[in-house]
Amino acid sequence: MAGNRDERLQPCRDHQPVLRRQLTSPTAGDAYWLSSLPSGLPLATLVRLAKLRWRIEHDYREMKQVLGLAHFEGRTWNGWHHHVTLVSTAHAFCTLRRLARDPKDTAQA
Repeated sequence: MAGNRDERLQPCRDHQPVLRRQLTSPTAGDAYWLSSLPSGLPLATLVRLAKLRWRIEHDYREMKQVLGLAHFEGRTWNGWHHHVTLVSTAHAFCTLRRLARDPKDTAQA
């Protein structure tokens, strides 16, 4: 097992795809993504996968702030699991409603 651990610590010898995105603000600098995906991957696919991180962070923030993921104060595994399951189900419901809505519809009050 130690041999496998040592191999993981060795520097990567293969070329890794890197994406660079210039941010709109001149003082913000640039954003970089280092990927372990195969170097033959189409650029459009690599960009799409890099942008998935934003969607995941947005969904997690929505689950914490809007749907109450961080509000659990219980002490049992079953209670926590029940809470997370309900929040995840509520998030799935909201996402499906958002995707099913016609983009031309106005926001509901």
